[in-house]
Amino acid sequence: MNKLTLKQQRFADEYIISGNATAAAIKAGYSKKTARVTAQENLTKPAIRTYIDERLEKLHTEKIADQREVLQYLTSVMRGEQVEETVINAGDYTQEITEIKVGAKDRIKAAELIGKRYGVWTDKVKAEVDVSSTDKLDSLVAQLGE
Repeated sequence: MNKLTLKQQRFADEYIISGNATAAAIKAGYSKKTARVTAQENLTKPAIRTYIDERLEKLHTEKIADQREVLQYLTSVMRGEQVEETVINAGDYTQEITEIKVGAKDRIKAAELIGKRYGVWTDKVKAEVDVSSTDKLDSLVAQLGE
């Protein structure tokens, strides 16, 4: 991969943050008069495009929960292993933060979401149909046509 200039790298980083190429070009130090054109040119350069794609992929894997992580969390909620913080009155106009186990409603909802993911709530019916002979079907169609 070609090495990016500092200005190009700043442009790419700002573009990742805002999604606005013109604003990213201005923040990176390009002229306001030519920012729009420069931004579009930068987005077509393979080295900059590759840098942006690699950074987005890295951010995706670090910041966004994948399916397995979501299912693990839902399972821990369903099993009552998760706690949530809540504020309680401690008297004399003071409050304390305390941890309580998740409630039954949250556990049921987690179980429901897991069940939906694995198709637990759908009835599966296995059906086999022999369509090699259409004689009976033709006979029925003829009878209905009369």
